[in-house]
Formats: sequence, C-alpha cells, structure tokens
Amino acid sequence: MGEKMFLSTNYAVAYAVKSCDVDVVAAYPITPQTPVVEKISEFVADGELDAEFIPIESEHSALSAVIGASAVGARVFTATASQGLALMHEVLFIASTMRLPMVMAIANRSLNTPLNIHCDYQDMMASRDCGWVQIYVSSAQEAHDTIIQAYRLAERSDVLVPVCVCYDGFVLSHTYEPVEVRERDEVLKFLPRTERPNVLDPRRPVTMGVMALPDYAYEFKYQLVDALARVPRALEEVDKEYERAFGVSYRLHEEYRTEDAEVLLIAMGAIASTAKIAIDELREMGIRAGLFRPRLYRPIPAELWRGKLERAEILAIVDRTISFGAIGGPLFTDIASLFANETERPLMMNFIVGLGGRDVTVRDLVEIVRISQKALKKGRVERSCIYYGVRGVGYGE
Repeated sequence: MGEKMFLSTNYAVAYAVKSCDVDVVAAYPITPQTPVVEKISEFVADGELDAEFIPIESEHSALSAVIGASAVGARVFTATASQGLALMHEVLFIASTMRLPMVMAIANRSLNTPLNIHCDYQDMMASRDCGWVQIYVSSAQEAHDTIIQAYRLAERSDVLVPVCVCYDGFVLSHTYEPVEVRERDEVLKFLPRTERPNVLDPRRPVTMGVMALPDYAYEFKYQLVDALARVPRALEEVDKEYERAFGVSYRLHEEYRTEDAEVLLIAMGAIASTAKIAIDELREMGIRAGLFRPRLYRPIPAELWRGKLERAEILAIVDRTISFGAIGGPLFTDIASLFANETERPLMMNFIVGLGGRDVTVRDLVEIVRISQKALKKGRVERSCIYYGVRGVGYGE
C-alpha cells in the first residue's frame, strides 16, 4: 500500500515519475503542464530523485534532448501541452520511428487562435498519427498509475515505442484528489531495468536516424506499424501485472451500464466521469443509456471496440476537438471506419463539445443522449455531426 496524498493530477504525474526512477528529464514550461516539471525539478534539487534535469530553451529541444538520452539507454521523461506539443511535431515522428521507449505527459489544451489556455484535445489530435501510443485518463489516480504502466509498456522488448499519457488541462491537471502514491521500491519491482537492444554504445557501434531511399523507407515505417499492432495485447498484460502488484486495473477501456444500452455514449477523458452521472439520470427517466470510455486511443484496439459497440442501436460519440474539413471529429471518424465493411451497424451521431475549456455538464450529456434517442426513433440520422452548444447554431434532430 502506498501513501495517500491530496494531489493535483499534475503532481500525481510528477510523483509517479519519481517512483519510476527516471534518469533524464528535459522540459520547457507551458500552461497547464508546468507544475509537473516544477515538482520534478524540486525532487531533483532536494535529492529525492537522482536524475539529470535539463531546463531547455523550447519544447522542440526538450523532446530532442530526451531522444538523445533514450538512444543511449536512459529512462527519460518530458511533458507538454498545446503549442508546446505542436512545436514538437517534427520530433514526435523521430522518437517513434527510431523505436525509443519514453513517456510524455500531456495536459491537453486548446491550440491558437484565439489564445486559449483551457482544455480541449486539439493539440494531441493534431498529432494523433505520429506513431506514439496514446492513453487518455479520467482521474488523478489513473494518471499516476498509467505513467508507471506506460514505462513498463514502452520498455517491453516486443514493443519499444514511446507513450503519451493525456489528461484534461485544468479540468484534471489542477484538480486535487486523494491519490495513493505507489511506493518506489514496489514500483521498481514492477518496473525493473532491462537491457535494451540497439542503444548508442561505442563498444557496439550502431547508426540511428539514417537516411533511407525509396527501396527501404517503406519497410522502416511498417516496422512501427507492426510494433503498434502488438500494443493492445501488451497493455492488457501490463495492466494485469499491475493489478497483481497494486490491486488496481484499468483495462483498455471502461464501461458503465452498457449491458442493455440502446444509446451508447462514447467519451474520453474527464467527460466520462460526468457522463456516469448523466447515465444514472437517464436511466431514472427510463432511457437505456450506457457509457463506453476508450482509454487506449492509439493504436485503436479495433476488434475490441467493434465487439462492444455493435451491440448498441445508436452511438452518441463525443469529441472534444474539431477535425477541420472532415465530416466529424477524430473519434467519430475512427469509430465509423470500424463498421465500413459491416452490413449491419448501429446508427452514429457525433457531438463536438467543450472547445476552449467550455464546461460539458450533466445536462449537456443528457440532452446529447436525448437527441440521439430521437434519431433512433426516426430510424435515421439527419445530421451526423452536431457542434453542440455553439451560440446561434441549432442542433435538433
């Protein structure tokens, strides 16, 4: 059993990093992530964490620095949000295609313009195809535990890919909750140091980041595809091992009252916690609603999602981001693609919500389900994507 502490999600992440005994941390401050690396720098300064802390000049440099450290075999960490993640965009692909195990925390925040420091998923969704494992959490405790799981996953010899742990800026990052902080000794039993293949070592020279002409470039990319395909099963195994060690399991997704749901609300991150209250209210109204919360978003565990979602009659898919120029948000288009070759599929509706940190309330989610239920009764969806809550824009079915 670990010590129970009252922590923000940012601090819960920092304490997890300390327990994982990382070697190198490089970071640049950006709201709402800054408290993560501030707290880690305190741990280093106070001698509680024996790590090299690099206060770097930009987020691009921060990720570049931990790439170099990971390449020589160090356990590394960084964190960012919003424009910081956008500045890293080029380097994200270097980390993944070089197959470097590392962990990054992302306190999801809106991208400019207008300047907005509050939560939506535009930052990570703009980089969703970068080859990193992407896990979205819904509480400070889950963030703490997932950072630890992420290192175990990333460092597996059959995986060796970077992992980002995403949580809602301010909604989670600055919200305090009771968190059971895992004991360092127990964490290191769960997360032993392992010898990695192909690290930079003058005794065994290798070349990293080579140029590849058309006759080999495709194969390099496919190796990452192949590695990511192993992630869902690997994360399930890591989660089971974590449950044996600490008594906590999160699986690849969460379900709430889905057993007989005709309307299935699908939402990631903190919205899912609010959705549970909405589901209970809807049940009291006699509406058979349920919640499906994806936790592992990249790579998509396609067969698992399809098997769970096909049982509902209509899917109310909530996206906290806009995919400009597309038919709907990223989560919606991903789920729609799962049923591309199916002759029978549930109806689907997409609701864009909460941009720029706008509250997503129980009342909003109840209304979203009721709009979906109306479409179900008609037997058709007239507007597949609704920008819910935008002033002056109607959204009735």
